Amino acid sequence: MATVELRFSALPEHVRTARLVAAAVARRAGVDEAVLDEVRLAVGEACTRAVGLHQTVGISAPVKVLLIEEEKQFSIEVGDEAPHAVSGERAPGSGPGDADGEADEDEMGLAVISGLVDDVEVSAGEHGGLIKMTWPTTPPPTILV
Repeated sequence: MATVELRFSALPEHVRTARLVAAAVARRAGVDEAVLDEVRLAVGEACTRAVGLHQTVGISAPVKVLLIEEEKQFSIEVGDEAPHAVSGERAPGSGPGDADGEADEDEMGLAVISGLVDDVEVSAGEHGGLIKMTWPTTPPPTILV
C-alpha cells in the first residue's frame, strides 16, 4: 500500500495544486483515464469545502489530503480540523446568522462530491471531518519477456 500525504495552508489558491497532485497520483495508481476528471473535480470540491470550514472558524491548521493506493482501489481522504455540529447542534464558533447559509453551501458541496464519486464516506465530529472517496483501479498490463 503506497500513500502520499499532502498538507496545505487553508487558502483557496492551494486547492488547484491538490487537484493536480491527486490526478497525477490517481493516474499512476491505475485509475481509468475516463475517470480522472471526476477525481480532479471531487478533490477540488472536498478541498474547497475544507478550506472554507477552516477559514470560517479561523483555524490555522493545514488541510490534510491522503492519497492511498491499494491493491484494487485508490482512495483519497480530505480532512479538516473544523468542529462540526453533531445531532442537529450548531457547530462551535458559528454565529447565529451564518449557520443556514454555510450549512446549505456545505450540503451542496457534499451533493456534488456524491454525484461524482460512487464510493464516498463522510464523517464529522467536534474535532474535524473527513471525506473518503474511493475508485477502482486496473492493474498494469503484464509484459512477457
